Amino acid sequence: MKTIHIVGIDEVGRGPLAGPVTVCACRVARDFDFSNFDGIRDSKKLSPQKREEWFLKISGLKSKGELEFAHASVAAPEIDAIGISKAIEKAIHLCLDALGLAPESTEIFLDGSLKAPKKFLVQQTIIKGDEKIPIISAASIVAKVMRDRHMEEQALLYPAYGFENHKGYGTDEHRKAIRKLGTSPIHRKSFLSKII
Repeated sequence: MKTIHIVGIDEVGRGPLAGPVTVCACRVARDFDFSNFDGIRDSKKLSPQKREEWFLKISGLKSKGELEFAHASVAAPEIDAIGISKAIEKAIHLCLDALGLAPESTEIFLDGSLKAPKKFLVQQTIIKGDEKIPIISAASIVAKVMRDRHMEEQALLYPAYGFENHKGYGTDEHRKAIRKLGTSPIHRKSFLSKII
């Protein structure tokens, strides 16, 4: 069967000391007009304002039925229980299940070292794919925006840690807060052995 859908997958939040890891899978039809993505870049290379602008554009394409995406997060306690690699694998499965894709007619592009389930026979893992492949860039932007919004909500619950600033990454500010206050329920205890 020929390819009907093209999917890009990326994750955000592999390295932080707190919060979830978030994956997005972004799906378009084979004949999608990729000029919609002219100028798109890896989410890490965009300012927060530019990421929001792209997120609005991607959401607009979704509302017009030209694109679909699904995102899934795995929280810190589960990351501690199963490890970050298994957590990312689980989130990828959740995203692909949500999109209801037929493996035999789907071509998947993944960033970095990510892998889709083996039933998806046509898949490519591309180093720096979020810079090179527009559909992966779109997935990276959605994942980043959704995770950042979540961490801003967590900042209201745990205001002393500064999650709105560093989004759970291991900045000096964040490390100092952990040493002073201990951990919150959203900290990854397995990531903190050198700090606590």
